[in-house]
This record gives sequence, C-alpha cells and structure tokens, in this order.
Amino acid sequence: MLISNTMKVDELSDMKSLPVKSVLKFVILLFCLALLNLQTLSAQSERFSDYVDPVIGSAHSRWFFYTPAANPFGMAKPSASTDGHYGNPSGWEAVGYDPRHESIESFVNFREFQIGGVALMATTGDLITIPGDLEEPDSGYRSRFSKENEVDSPGYYRVILDDYDIRAELTSTPRVAFHRYTFPESDRSHLLFDIGNRQGESGEVIDAVVRKVSDREFEGFVITLPEYVKNYQTGATVAMYFVARLDKTPDSFGTFLNEKRNPGQESVQGKGAGMYVTFQTDEQESVTVKLGLSYTSTEQARLNLEAEADELTFQEARKQSEEKWESMLGRIAVEGGSKEDKVKFYTGLYHALLGRGLASDVSGTYRKNDHSIGQIPLDESGNPLYHHYNTDAVWGAFWNLGTLWAMAYPDYLSEYLNTHIDFFEETGWLSDGMAAFKYVSGVGTNFVGQFIASGYNRGIQGLDTAAAWEAVRGNELGWINRPYGAGKRDVKAFLERGYVPFENTGEYYSGSTNRSSRFAASHTMEYSFSAYAAAQMAKSLGKSDDYERLMDLSHGWKILYDDDTGYIRPRDLDGNFIDNFDPSEPWRGFQEGNAYQYTFYVPHDPEGLVEKIGEDTFNERLNNLFEMAEKVNFSSSEEIDAFAGVGGVYNHGNQPSLHISWLFNYSGSPWLTQKWVREISDSFYGTEPIRGYGLGQDEDQGQLGAWFVLAGMGLFDVAGGSDQEPTLQLSLPMFERVRIKLNPDHFRGDEFVITVDGDPSNHKYIRSAVLNGEALNSIHFPWDTFINGGHLHLESSPNAVKSWGLD
Repeated sequence: MLISNTMKVDELSDMKSLPVKSVLKFVILLFCLALLNLQTLSAQSERFSDYVDPVIGSAHSRWFFYTPAANPFGMAKPSASTDGHYGNPSGWEAVGYDPRHESIESFVNFREFQIGGVALMATTGDLITIPGDLEEPDSGYRSRFSKENEVDSPGYYRVILDDYDIRAELTSTPRVAFHRYTFPESDRSHLLFDIGNRQGESGEVIDAVVRKVSDREFEGFVITLPEYVKNYQTGATVAMYFVARLDKTPDSFGTFLNEKRNPGQESVQGKGAGMYVTFQTDEQESVTVKLGLSYTSTEQARLNLEAEADELTFQEARKQSEEKWESMLGRIAVEGGSKEDKVKFYTGLYHALLGRGLASDVSGTYRKNDHSIGQIPLDESGNPLYHHYNTDAVWGAFWNLGTLWAMAYPDYLSEYLNTHIDFFEETGWLSDGMAAFKYVSGVGTNFVGQFIASGYNRGIQGLDTAAAWEAVRGNELGWINRPYGAGKRDVKAFLERGYVPFENTGEYYSGSTNRSSRFAASHTMEYSFSAYAAAQMAKSLGKSDDYERLMDLSHGWKILYDDDTGYIRPRDLDGNFIDNFDPSEPWRGFQEGNAYQYTFYVPHDPEGLVEKIGEDTFNERLNNLFEMAEKVNFSSSEEIDAFAGVGGVYNHGNQPSLHISWLFNYSGSPWLTQKWVREISDSFYGTEPIRGYGLGQDEDQGQLGAWFVLAGMGLFDVAGGSDQEPTLQLSLPMFERVRIKLNPDHFRGDEFVITVDGDPSNHKYIRSAVLNGEALNSIHFPWDTFINGGHLHLESSPNAVKSWGLD
C-alpha cells in the first residue's frame, strides 16, 4: 500500500479541531503506513545480485575467481588484476586479484583456467609501458587504489586509479569486453594494450601481435603455453584474438616491446608487444573501448563484436549483463533466513555460474584440438545448436556443480556435455579438462564419463546418446594409446587387477604409469565409482556385457579395504598391503588426501561401506572425525594454503571430502548429516575476503560455492547422479522458502518449491516432512519427482529428531 506524502491545507485545518489523542493516533498511523511503504519499496527494489559479494574469498583465489564484470559463463571476463604479470609457477596457484594488494596493474580480458591475456590500462602523464612491481608501484604503469572507491557486482566493476585520477569501469556481453575510462583534463591521456606479457595462468608468451587497423580500430593476438598444456599435450598452445574499437580518435599512437617504444609505428610482433594511444582529454571526458574476443581468429573476434555489441553503449551493455545475472541467479529464489546466509548462498551461486566460460564464436566456430577450426552444427536459421566451453577438470564436481547445473541450469549442462562429446569425436578420447580444446588434465584422473552418464541418467536433453555412450565406455575401459591428457594412465592396471598397485613413481602430474601409481588407492576408489556410473548407463541402454564388466570393476574398492585397520590401504605390485601405514599420511597412495578421507570415498555404495565397517563403528568414527575437524574449521585452522587440509581427518577445502557429511543418511543417523552439514556451512564458509571459502581451499571454478548452495537448499546426491534412477537426499534448508525454476526444454514440471515451518536459520534438524501432500519419512526422494515439479514441506526442530528419515 502506497500513501501520498502530501496533504491538502483544508485537511490539516480540520485536524486542529480534533482531540490531542486522536491527532496522535493519526500521526502514528501515518508513520506506520510510511514505514510499510518503505518496506514495500525496499522489497520491490531488492535484487538477487544484491546478495553477491565478489570479494568474498578473493584474497587467495584462483585466476577466474574475481571477475565481476563478466557474464554468466562468459568468454569476456574483463577484470582488475593486481599481480597478473607475475603468473604462477605450477599453473594453479592463487593469482590475479588480492584485495590486500594496494595497486592495480591492468584490466585483463581473458581469465579462465590456464587462459589469460589481452590487458588494458589507462594512464596520464609520462608514458610507461611496463606494469612494475607490487612493492614499487611507481616502477611501472600500475596505479594505487582504495577499496572505498571500488564497486563490484555481477556484471559491473568500477574503481578509481588514484595515481592518475582516472575512473575505470568494466562490463561485458558474452564475447565482448567493455572498458570505459573517465580521464582528468590532460594532453597526455593514454590507453595501453599490453598483449605480449604473461597474465595469470597463461604460462609463457610464445608470440604476440598488435596492429592498427584504422584510426579507431586495433587488432591482434597472443599465443601462450600454459603449464598444464605444456605437461599434458606436448607442442600445443593456446591462442587468443581480439579486435578493439574506440569511440574517440587518438591524437597519437605507437607500439612498444616492453620498455622500448616506437612512436607512430602501426604494428609490432613478439614477446612484450603492445600498443599505446594518446588523447587530449577534457575534465571528466570518457573514452570507451569495445573488445571482441575469440579463440579462432581476429575475423571471428570482429564478428563477435559486431553481432553482440556493434550498436550497444556501455550503459546498455551493463544493463543487459546485470539483467542476465538477475535471470540466472533468480532461477533459485530463497526467502527468509539470515542475510549472512543469503550472501553466502548467492555468492556461491555466482561462482558456480562464472568459472567455465564460452570457447566458441557466435557463428559456432571453435579451435579444435589439432589447431584447425571446427564448426558446431547449425539449426535451420543458421545459429549453432549449442556452444562450447572451457573447463577445469570435473574432479569432485559431480557432488556440487553437476547436481546444481542439472537442477536449475540443464540448458548449460547440455551444452557443456556436448563440448566434451565433440572433443571425443575429434580425438577419440575425453579430456579431463580443456583450454580452447587443448588437454589440461587437472589431477591425472578423468571423471568426464561419470559427468556424461549422470546427465543421461537425469534426463538432460540434446545429447547424441550413441556418441555419449562410446565416450563414456572408452573413458572407463580404454588404455591403448591413451593420450597423457586424457588422464587415467594407470587404468590398464585397474582393468587387469581390479585395483591400481602402489609404486612411488617419479612422475609428477598424473603420478601414474600403465602398471602402477603413487596415487594408487585414491585412483582405485575413483575408478570404482566412475565404473559404476558407466555401468548404470550401460544397463539403461541394454549393454549387458558392458554392464557386468563395469559393475565388477565398481567393487574394486573392497580389495583395498583392510579389515585389520578398518581403512582403505594401498596394495603394492605383489598384492600386499603397504607397510608403515599411517592413515593420516597424504600423497602416499592418495592424491590430495589420505586414508582418513578416502576410506569414505564409496559414493556409489555407501550402504556397502557401512556394512563393511559396521554401522555403530561407522557412526562413531565419522562423528569423531567431524568433532576433530570442527576444531580446525573443517580444513586448515589459520593456514592459508590450498593443500593445508590434505593431511587432516576431513578437508572441506578440497574435493575428496565433500560428500562425507551426507553419509550419515545411509548409516541410520540422518540427524548427524543435518548437524554437520550446517556446522560446516556456518564455520568453514564466511563473508570476508580472506575467510570466504576457508583458508585452506581449492575453489576450482565454483565447486565450493555450489556445495553451499546445495546445503542451503537442503538437497544433495552422494552418488552425483550415477544411479540409474537418481535421488536427492535431504537436510534442513537454511531458508523458509526455496523456489527452483525447472527448464521446460528438459523437464516436465514448472518449479520445485521447498518450504520450512520453524526457524531454519537457527534450527538444524528436520522434525517432519511432507512431499506433494504425503508424509515423507525417508532421507531421499526420486529425481523424477523433482523434475516433475512439486512441493516439499518441512518442519524444523532445534533438537535432533532421531526417529525421522529412517524408512
């Protein structure tokens, strides 16, 4: 209800004759109505994006992480970089933006896993063409900045470059980066195109070119050798192309190679290559740059620019980007709950929609693995049927990104899976991860087959089933001439023995050979799981022989279970358990984890694991594990290191542990899942730049954020969609209402709604549940029920209800 903020004079005169109490009541009523009016207006203006804080966890994050001006799943990720030119030694360490740094060196446009390049910077005064050092900002073109003058929200970024009194603003369309720089009055206002230097995870620069095309248009490319490409695909490189258009003609221009400048030169090639343009600007005069981007050619970069942004202004692009984020974030709408949990929730969802970006052009062209140009099939209107995306490995992603994307973003998941199927059709193998279609295996395993199988099991549309099955089957059973980048170099031993033998090989990245691996136990557990997923797809397709063989392999974990210790324990080449066994020791038989963590890595058969250990022992051990882990915030206490928790009893900062808190649902103690899921959510996750996703964390392009989103909704799948008939397991949501929009192109229902009576912000436990009008006393319900749409109603409790969920 809205009220007028004005009153007629005669109405005020009439009030003079009223008793004082009546006047007072009237004033109070006006005040209450005004308050209601303000609340209504506030509710109307509230956006999902308002709960996203891109700086959370940015202090020790991966290269993609802080890119607020990007679109969801966008190719263009224009963003501030504080240390990008330093690179990183192994290709994965934190780099790019740290809010503890006090200067910005440039604004980089390509920022994904193993991909970085094309930096811009605006300056005034003396021309400087090197970025300089963090410790000595005046040694380069970088500029000091103040966090108070920085604005970052999904789709838009703004900051003041204090050394130059320049306001920098960024936004984007999917393949076009927009930069707007507002200068002071100066006859030496510069824009720098720094093309030939290392940026973040790019690795070394092999070659670079930048050239002037016309008074206001510039183009070029940079070819890089990322660390992961160098190790997983010898001879391969990653190329990035751009076309830049300015809305103001420069007064002068030139090129540079690092510090060597060439005024008036129209093109330059080589490492350190760049171009500068200089303007005379009035006070508060703005210059806008549009950069079309591509992985295939400058021609396609120009086409991307013209198709997406030719007539678009900066403000229009910003509005379009912000609306896209609102739409994507709004596919999951939560109400009630605490503001802090909403911030964690939508920031986590933001990261889950940010990390893995477009790799194909508007025309559907893309750079193939052999460096030639491929073409995605076109529809009747000449538009590509789907798009391609870059990707880090999906190691552990089936527990978070895979489930979240399947629920609310099946359209994207379908395209993502088609990307991998196309890669298989070209190369004969699935890639564990890819950067512009080059192998970038993450940890030397390969769960892409599981990802495809789970998409099939969940009813994701738009897949070529025959090609999908061949890819899945080959990933589990193929070893002859298997490329290094396809991972699973030890799968031959697994197929022959049913487990991978331990041997302390000197091989660094995959740790594996045809006969053994130094990560033998963890690989055995993982291959058992992915074999199960493939088996379920085989069963659905009537592939009985493959089903039997894969199901037999899925029991491999049992070979490594040591009855004497009660832990998964590596076996050597002779079949003997290794000596000097310490369940807390990481890296000896276990990749990024230890026996404490990997003993629980049986997501495809949790009931079998509980039976093997014994239900009482299982619950006691697992509960003790979490009580110990709680003391160090479920990861690493105060140590800032991505691998800080690998030797702990539980490590929420890395993938192998992310399903463990949900296992009580299978051991007759679902109330303990409800307890520990909430404790992890409250303790490990924060809303600060440093403690956002723990201190020892490996966010891996949205995985930890997606885990929180699922926990916030109270939905999870331990099997990650691997079952022939998948389910969703329950915990108590953090909000009073959760509404998930269902995609009509993939699912039959319109929406799935969860409501909670009680106090879900402070309560941890489920008292009762009703699903579509019928009482539910089970820890899970069918995926088919979810995609048909419906209503799950829960009643919360401050105390554990140990009788609920046991049917």
